[in-house]
Amino acid sequence: MSAPHPQSPSLDQPRPRRARPKAPAAAPASPELKAKALEIHKRLCAVYDCPIPYFHSLDPVSELVSSLLSHRTKNADSGRAFKALHARFPDWEDMLEAPVAEIEAAIHGVRWPELKAPRIQEILREVKVRRGELSLDFLGEMPVEEARLWLQEISGVGPKTSAAVLSFSVLRMPALPVDSHHHRVAQRLGLIGPSIDVGPSHPILRAQLPADWSAQKLYDNHEILMLHGQKVCFHRRPACARCTLNDICPSAFEA
Repeated sequence: MSAPHPQSPSLDQPRPRRARPKAPAAAPASPELKAKALEIHKRLCAVYDCPIPYFHSLDPVSELVSSLLSHRTKNADSGRAFKALHARFPDWEDMLEAPVAEIEAAIHGVRWPELKAPRIQEILREVKVRRGELSLDFLGEMPVEEARLWLQEISGVGPKTSAAVLSFSVLRMPALPVDSHHHRVAQRLGLIGPSIDVGPSHPILRAQLPADWSAQKLYDNHEILMLHGQKVCFHRRPACARCTLNDICPSAFEA
């Protein structure tokens, strides 16, 4: 694979494969932050009508592909690219040795298809090398943090992707993904500091929620914060006047 253009961002913080580390301890959360996180969840669930139906039911390998395509790409565009790619390669095994140009052509509607095409192919190859088959179903038998770490040992798979594979796929495991909308809203609400990036925010935000929450509740939490970022807490000119959280948001009317 050719080196990425210097100005092209890496995809979900790729890292070299290494010996499996121990799962990191959950970041501490104060009682005040935990209470605030629960209040935010309660209010946004009332607005966005929890429980929220899962948007699709893909096997975990397909979800991995879908998640990698979605990085910095609108859902509609990544969804079309996934359908086109799967139509071209109904069996993901057929993509492992396919010309990269064919993969890139199928996903041309996403951002940086020239980076994502070889990256996805290499990640799927690594899964097969490590498991002897192109399947991630075994992750459903592992504790959530161990399953996430297994995925994150693969170069190109970071915290958001690992959580998405476990949460969004048919595995329906209790993992909390954090996307850019979720992250922005959490920062403005004061749940995470202004210098905390998306990747490191995952354990911090998860630790603020009850440890025994179900996969559905954690999925709801991600979805309502994401939806709030898309519909109210915009990147520019957030609609604070109609925000149900403006009385507990330190950034209200200032962002």
